Formats: sequence, C-alpha cells, structure tokens
Amino acid sequence: MRIVIIGGTGNISTSVVRLLLGQGHDVTCYNRSGAAPDGARPMQGNRHDRPAYEAAMQAARFDAAIDMIGFSPEDAESNLRAFRGIGHFVHTSTVCVYGIQYDWLPASEDHPLRPITQYGRDKAAMDARYLRAFYEDGFPVTVLRPSTTHGPKQGLTRQVAWDFSWIDRIRKGKPIIVCGDGNALHQFLHVDDAAPAFAGVLGHAACFGQVYHLVARGYTTWAEYHRTAMRVIGREVDLIGVPFEDLRRLNVPDFGICEEIFAHHVYYSAEKLYRDVPAFNPQRTLEDAMRDILAAMDADGRVPNSDELTWEDRIIAAQRRVRA
Repeated sequence: MRIVIIGGTGNISTSVVRLLLGQGHDVTCYNRSGAAPDGARPMQGNRHDRPAYEAAMQAARFDAAIDMIGFSPEDAESNLRAFRGIGHFVHTSTVCVYGIQYDWLPASEDHPLRPITQYGRDKAAMDARYLRAFYEDGFPVTVLRPSTTHGPKQGLTRQVAWDFSWIDRIRKGKPIIVCGDGNALHQFLHVDDAAPAFAGVLGHAACFGQVYHLVARGYTTWAEYHRTAMRVIGREVDLIGVPFEDLRRLNVPDFGICEEIFAHHVYYSAEKLYRDVPAFNPQRTLEDAMRDILAAMDADGRVPNSDELTWEDRIIAAQRRVRA
C-alpha cells in the first residue's frame, strides 16, 4: 500500500513509519523539513500553503493517508479536498476532546465531549467534520484518540509540570512534588505499542467512520508512576504532596499540563479498539517503557541539572513548614 504520513518524524509517527515499512508498505513522509526515517520517502512541503499541499496530495494518488499533525478545523477542510478519492484516511485526535468532567469511568467513545482547551476544542471540531464527511459523502475516515503516548522523542514527563529535572532530582536523592495525594488516575502507552493501532486500522472498511481510544487497558496513579521511575533509576525519594490550588498559585514553571490534564482522573476504555484491531496488543510494561525512554534521554543529554533550578526546593520547604 502507498501511504503518506503527514508529519512522520515525531513522537508517535516515527514508530508508525518504522512499523509500516517493516510490513512492506511504501511510505512517504510529508513535512516542512523534508526529513523522513530511513526507508521512507521524503516529501517536503508546507500544509498551510493549502493549494500546493492539496495539489501535491491529489497528484500523488496515495492509497491511504495518516495525519499526525492536523490541529485546526482549517486543516480538516484542506484534507477533505487533498484526499478526495483516498482509500483510507486516519486522523490523529486526542482524549483532550473530553475535558476533565466525566459522567462515567472508564470513559467510552460515546462519552459527551467537554473540551476545556483550544487544542481540545479544535480537535473535537475536526473529529466532527470528518465524521460528517463520512456520513454525508462516504469519506473513509478513522479517528484515533491517544492519551499520554510516550517514547524516546518525547521524553519522560512528570505530573506537576512539563519538566525533566525530576529525573535528576531522584538520582541525587532529592524529594519530588506530586499534585495532591498523587492518586489521580492516568494511562500511559509506549509509542511502539501505539503504532500497531495505526497500521491495524488501515484498509479495513469496518473501521471507517469509527472513533477509537488509543490507550492500553488499565491505569496507574501518578504516585505509582513516580515510584516506578524510582525503581528504574535505582533510588527512592520522598513524594511531597502539594494541593492543586497551592501549585497553581506558586508559579510552577510549565504547570499548564498539570492544570489541564494530569491533576485529574484520565481513564478511558480501549475495548472497542481491542475488539476491532487484533494487532493492537500492548506489550511493554510501564517499567520497560521508562527504561527505554530514559536511555534515549541520557544518550541525548536531555536530563537537566536540577541544581540549577530552585522552584521545587522552594515549594517543598514551604510545604514542610506548613505540615510542621
């Protein structure tokens, strides 16, 4: 199958490209840099030059397309023009379309959408537009909604901030912060376990017009997540719980990821994906995934020196004074 990946060099898409190539597909990566993983065909261009992008996609006559970097309703309208006559189109959405208020857990794909961020609202609008195109015009779309899908390119995140210094803190025996009691539910999936979902839906008419949660079964808590990291690193440190409202007021750098997602229960059902895509069968434990990601981060020198940052020690000292 001749497949184009819009993107192709990112956190999830690198694994998707590698798997598709291994399955014998002819894979092209379309992006601004003209970069592509080994074995894939590079195709340089800017999707925001809509006429050129749409003409290029129509001229290439791909069998299938996977959009990893569609972020706006305008991107969706452009894709509907670019991929007229495509055999299958896969849209990468997000669980952020649900927001943080749930009527039931684990949330299934028919749960009401209540996005609280512009990112979530735009993805929800895209999902709706593609599904309308399926029902009205037969556009062969499948929507995948990943949760936290981590890998070597993204790095190993934490609960309270978009920050990697916590890894160095553990290595040096320093305590780290969690939000509240650290018991917010969350789901993690390694990128290599996510890739079979993309490959598995391709070309299957039963997946047209369907929405799937791209998550593994089960969940963990953020407290257990951080303790798992301690086991991988080989050092145990104190977890210091700080109330959400305090963290919000204390100017934690890059706190938005916690405020918008990680402070809240995030738990989705993947039963529909397991049923329809037998190839989706995640194998990596959280501990295995962490070992892989940490090794890549260390190789690239992406773990910052925590001694150069003061915000976490300042908050921990204040919290301990309050408790005392």
